[in-house]
Amino acid sequence: MKLVFPDITYKERAVEFIREFHEYGSYINGTGSLDRFLREYSYEEWLKKLIRDMDIANIPDGKVPALTYFFVREEDERIVGMVNIRLAMNDRIRNEAGHIGYCIRPAERRKGYGTELLSKALRVCDVIGIREVLVSCDKENAGSAGVIKNCGGVLLWEEWSNTYEAVIQMYAISRG
Repeated sequence: MKLVFPDITYKERAVEFIREFHEYGSYINGTGSLDRFLREYSYEEWLKKLIRDMDIANIPDGKVPALTYFFVREEDERIVGMVNIRLAMNDRIRNEAGHIGYCIRPAERRKGYGTELLSKALRVCDVIGIREVLVSCDKENAGSAGVIKNCGGVLLWEEWSNTYEAVIQMYAISRG
């Protein structure tokens, strides 16, 4: 398994990845807004957005710089998951989203991919110098909570989120 920065060669696989979430009626997280861009714009516009997300000097007010990756199975190049790593904090990120948002495609869940994806994302945080990584999940998402705990997550708090219309749990993962 590898993290891959999105490019045009992954267009069809990315569209199929998002389509699966819709087919399963599953909530989508950690895609750097890929699902919204596919509805409202295009994959190509989303790729441009990913570059803007990394342009630290020109991040719009209310946004934070971020990196987005596909989590790809090497033997078949299938996108198994996605991760969005936020490089800074604002109030919304600190209180609701955390540094890392991620998802595993519905047909590939419960196979250990979530823990592997989050572990790889934490290594990116190590390189960037984020030593206390915040990760949130819906309280009802026991699978995601398990992934976070598998990676050393300690529950900080839980509370209602108007943004997500759910009780969210915020975990901290210390990185030394």
